[in-house]
Amino acid sequence: MKKLYVVSGVTGMTGNELVRQLLKDKSSDNYIIGFDNFYASSLETVKDCLSDRRFEFFEYDINDKTQMDLVESRVKGLRADFGEIIYINCAAVVHTEHFYHVHETFETNVLGMKNFLEQAMRTGAQKYINCSTSEVYSMNSWNENGGVKESDYITMADAEHSQRTSYATGKLLTEFFMKDAVERGRILGCSIRFANVYSKNERYPKHIIPFIIDSFQRDGKVVLLENSRKNRRTFLHNYDSCSAVLALAGTDSALDGSVYNVATDEEISIIDLAKLCAEKMGIDDPVIEFSGYRESDPERRLLSTEKIRARTDWKPVVDLKKGLEECIVNYLSAKE
Repeated sequence: MKKLYVVSGVTGMTGNELVRQLLKDKSSDNYIIGFDNFYASSLETVKDCLSDRRFEFFEYDINDKTQMDLVESRVKGLRADFGEIIYINCAAVVHTEHFYHVHETFETNVLGMKNFLEQAMRTGAQKYINCSTSEVYSMNSWNENGGVKESDYITMADAEHSQRTSYATGKLLTEFFMKDAVERGRILGCSIRFANVYSKNERYPKHIIPFIIDSFQRDGKVVLLENSRKNRRTFLHNYDSCSAVLALAGTDSALDGSVYNVATDEEISIIDLAKLCAEKMGIDDPVIEFSGYRESDPERRLLSTEKIRARTDWKPVVDLKKGLEECIVNYLSAKE
């Protein structure tokens, strides 16, 4: 059955890898309509896919009604040629530096998601995958029983603690929109709470891994937040995050409007992460300094992936050491 995929934020970390995985089968007649406004990315991430006739790209903003109407018209014009239409919402204001920008995160992450979902239902799309975040766990991001589960109650910081939580609150609200649409029988779908995702193709030192690599390469040292003296995280390669999206999109029984954690169980301290990067860069005695502090930052974030593993055949295949090696080689070669 031919499938039409409509992907927002298509040049971002999740979107561009989704395109690559969907186009990998050269014999497939599936088609992708993707758009992005380059808020935190560039066309460079999908340049290797632009010549493929099965991929149609638009420089559009999810918050621009005129441009979204054009996407809707394009989908309606094509829908008779496809047996299934799948919307995947990857558009988000995601870099940590933007977490505190309440208006930007609300407009894109909440209103943008809601409008894109409503468009999907108007076009007759069968499925909608909502990319959420593990940030929704806020101050209750781990436990002693193998990680937090999707059904665990959430303890969140509020406006008295930190504006950062506005990002998590907005993403949590999108999960309710998703659940409501499914329960009303309008569409099949789910939300995905990703762990810290990284990519071998990151070019900007916005996330922690490229920041560490860039700092060692540029300054010969890295300056971490004071929180990093205690913080531990898991890091998910975007090949694995995208394979999870496609595994769920291909499993109708899993699209019940609920939430899925997507993560690894390779927990590592931020200090050890910096040391591991240094080791792979050939730095024997890395200089690590500390400055600054981030409010409402959980000490650990460890997610249980029992649910997605039980309902699909997904599992992560890229371990952290291999993923870091790819990141370092690609990042440094791009700087040459």
